[in-house]
Amino acid sequence: MIIFFNLLLFRHLLVKEDLIRKMSHQVFVYGTLKRKEPNYHWLTNPDNGSGKFVCEGYTKNKYPLIIATKYNIPFLLYSPGDGHHVKGEIFTIDDMMLSKLDILEDHPKWYIREIDDIIVKTQGTNKEEIMKCWVYFLKNFRSDLLRKQLYDNYSSSGAHGLKYLERSKRDPKHDYYSEIKHKPS
Repeated sequence: MIIFFNLLLFRHLLVKEDLIRKMSHQVFVYGTLKRKEPNYHWLTNPDNGSGKFVCEGYTKNKYPLIIATKYNIPFLLYSPGDGHHVKGEIFTIDDMMLSKLDILEDHPKWYIREIDDIIVKTQGTNKEEIMKCWVYFLKNFRSDLLRKQLYDNYSSSGAHGLKYLERSKRDPKHDYYSEIKHKPS
């Protein structure tokens, strides 16, 4: 009887662990993780977990989307009410992918990941609904960044001419954090 109980408990724990590992999240991407952008491969690499495109959407709140640093990195600044309703894409991802994206986005040191409202159109209608999605925001930024050109939609090959430079091609000695981050007094 004890062996049978232990087998049932073990099986229950395996199923529970598998469910936890596969929990799904919605993430809103607005920059280089979008389809046809330089870091999209992160969302399609099975070694990073599972990522599946759901739909396009835009932020309910206005935010400043900028391109900055000598590497032309897109940043969504956490300054609600400034900027535009930013367009992007929603992906359903598992826990493993979320943890890999946290590494890519250097959360919480660089970006802060928060749940935000994203507006999507119901397929086949003009009806809009709100989806709660994880969004990576830059919160601790220099105030002068709010004076940069603000975008509502990012493309690395956009008319702005500011092509994104992938990490593998960057100077590892260059501190681009100092170009963006607010320095404490």
